[in-house]
Amino acid sequence: MQSITDLIARLPKAELHIHLEGSLEPDLLFQLAERNRLSLAYDSVDALRSAYVFSNLQEFLDIYYVGMQVLQTDSDFYDLAMAYFRRAISDNVRHAEVFFDPQAHLSRGVPIGAVVSGMTSAVADARGLGLSVYLIPCFLRHLSAESAQDTLSQLQPYLDKFHAIGLDSSELDNPPSQFCDVFERARRYGLKTVAHAGEEGPPDYIWQALDLLQVDRIDHGNRAIEDNKLISRLAQSGTPLTMCPLSNLKLGAVDKLEEHPLGYMLEEGLVVTVNSDDPAYFGGYINENFLQVAAALQLSAEHIICLARNSFKASFLPAEEKVLWQNEISAIEQVLTS
Repeated sequence: MQSITDLIARLPKAELHIHLEGSLEPDLLFQLAERNRLSLAYDSVDALRSAYVFSNLQEFLDIYYVGMQVLQTDSDFYDLAMAYFRRAISDNVRHAEVFFDPQAHLSRGVPIGAVVSGMTSAVADARGLGLSVYLIPCFLRHLSAESAQDTLSQLQPYLDKFHAIGLDSSELDNPPSQFCDVFERARRYGLKTVAHAGEEGPPDYIWQALDLLQVDRIDHGNRAIEDNKLISRLAQSGTPLTMCPLSNLKLGAVDKLEEHPLGYMLEEGLVVTVNSDDPAYFGGYINENFLQVAAALQLSAEHIICLARNSFKASFLPAEEKVLWQNEISAIEQVLTS
């Protein structure tokens, strides 16, 4: 039988929880700093990488927002996006639904047009390499609902470039309920909706995301396991969870991967997926997340195939495209069992 490593490499995958700014590798960060004539607090790539030690989400965000200061022009955003797209293709990602944070750039005086232009140019070029990409701008939940509304207004001329709206950043003390109005507005524009919930925040934040924001997917959702009614709700509704094992380990959401809830959720019939979140900071792109969580939870080939299937099932791709990818996975599965 094919090894789990070979199977993970061979299977087509969709990545549904990846922050483009979180894929900014130190070497590219230094290149962009030099291009834009910016000085950095670190004198080398190794020194910067050694600073990527975090005990919680906020410690990560503190350095994450500093790092993105080098992103200033459409060329910078193009290079950032293309670096991730090429890396994803090497892991056999065929479709990616990627987050970015407009407020983090607008607050620095970077025009939203530059952000969108650079990213959409990269999306077009990625398509030529065999990767389809959907862009998902996210609201920063540590900022006000009014700021989110203003950001959506600034995004309005570009809405045809996006497939969904998201909610991310510091979860503690920033409940989804604060963003009901702007999410309702986004839905009126025809956009899908997703939200980070239950990473550090309580299960109630997941309920709020489901019932108040009416999201199509939950990003993370780890703490759902603390609420049996919520687990039943997620299983019955088929609402997907975009889980990020190495991110959870790096930020202390789990003490060790052997305790990650993904395996339990699979057994309970939830539509869980594996993703890389902010791979430049957390030490692994999507295949590395698959490999490490598979080893820690002793996942079978059937589990790995299920996760690959879930990634396309949970995507916002048209139904006919989902069928094509499911058929490709079925063909690989048939070889395994023949």
